[in-house]
Amino acid sequence: MILIMVNLKMNKDGSSFRDPSGFIFYRNEEVYRQINQLYKQDYDLLFSSGLYENLVSKGKLIPHLEVDISAPQPKSFYKIIKPKQIPFISYPYEWSFSQLRDAALLTLNIQKVALNFGMTLKDASAYNIQFIDGHPIFIDTLSFTRYFDGNPWVAYRQFCQHFIAPLALMSKKEIRTNEFLKLYIDGIPLYLASKFLPITTWLNFGLLSHIHIHALAQKNYKIKDVHLKKSSSSMSKNSLIALIENLEKTIKNLNWEPQGTDWLDYYGETNYSEDSFIRKKDIVNDFLSEIQPKTILDLGANTGIFSRLGVEIQGCYVVSADIDPGAVEINYHESKREKIKNILPLVVDLTNPSPSIGWNNAERSSFTQRAKADVVMALALIHHLAISNNLPLGEISKSLAEMCEYLIIEFVPKEDSQVQKLLAARDDIFPEYTINGFISTFEKDFQLIKQIKICNSDRSILLMKSFHTK
Repeated sequence: MILIMVNLKMNKDGSSFRDPSGFIFYRNEEVYRQINQLYKQDYDLLFSSGLYENLVSKGKLIPHLEVDISAPQPKSFYKIIKPKQIPFISYPYEWSFSQLRDAALLTLNIQKVALNFGMTLKDASAYNIQFIDGHPIFIDTLSFTRYFDGNPWVAYRQFCQHFIAPLALMSKKEIRTNEFLKLYIDGIPLYLASKFLPITTWLNFGLLSHIHIHALAQKNYKIKDVHLKKSSSSMSKNSLIALIENLEKTIKNLNWEPQGTDWLDYYGETNYSEDSFIRKKDIVNDFLSEIQPKTILDLGANTGIFSRLGVEIQGCYVVSADIDPGAVEINYHESKREKIKNILPLVVDLTNPSPSIGWNNAERSSFTQRAKADVVMALALIHHLAISNNLPLGEISKSLAEMCEYLIIEFVPKEDSQVQKLLAARDDIFPEYTINGFISTFEKDFQLIKQIKICNSDRSILLMKSFHTK
């Protein structure tokens, strides 16, 4: 009886309720999707047309298996599928510029391919994309619908709000405007993007068309007159393809070079000697070899040097998070260049991490809800949290202990030149910030396993085990 009850346990995903075609649910911590009768014809066409096989074989669409389990909602049920598991769910406002750009180009490519198979994307949300094996992949199998000649692309507005607007703002205004996507869950309103973008973007044909004029058209569309209804109901396939290609060209012409962000040149300014830095790598590698983790959460990862260490030597899956968008951009480019599949670079401010947002605060989970791993690495991070941001050591300890089983953490004492820089413009109000005070506080949440001092340095690296996880 107990086993039957466990097998029947089902939790519906908090983000999966807007599309009547189906929904995501979890059973025994496995991800499934119910496809409803409403989507039967489109689902069958996705397979009979060959579109599913084409996209999956090229790594553009997440594969799935059809499974024979009881349906959560049997009255509307058509099929149950089990998609390939995604190691870590991330959101567009946590991506670097190039990650969002690559996601946009994938969406457009899939739309063009779908048209060749008689189908089209009915939505173009950035949340339909995740990153697996170092590249973006489309995860919403239910986004495809039959294409009828003459129909416009119904997802055009959504694509512009989710991709064109944030990319234009990041490229032409300020890289951190990607944060706007936390405020606007269905993409940045085009009127807002139009107001914020420099006047020179009115001379850019792509941005003029897809943001500025589009924003004016949206404003006028509030009065749904007959003329607008007629004009929106006819668009040849060739015109639609031309629109997609123009969107591609517009996105490819948007660029951002990492510069001027706070921690971009961190490793160039650090006070490590070459021997000390090599020793630091050796210590971290030895700890990882002892633990043998499968997953790592590298907090304050900068450009991902130690994240790649975890992948290349240990073969772990690493979420590589840093506050600096420039460092994360470089991390993403380096991972692509080196063809490293098991690193996910993300832009995350640990002092203000991504919150739970959307309907009932349940559509998008907070970073801390998702941030669970076998090991958390917090290298050269603690002094920024404790001294720059006045976070008590006890609060930091509790937060990290909830994320992991093991912690590899670097303690940077007050004598270190980097800490002295932080204290130069403020009073030292941190009497407990000593190696003994640090260990004493963290031992309330962790068991200290090893402590090793880095040669030619005042810094130490400690290996700890959390009391909060099994």
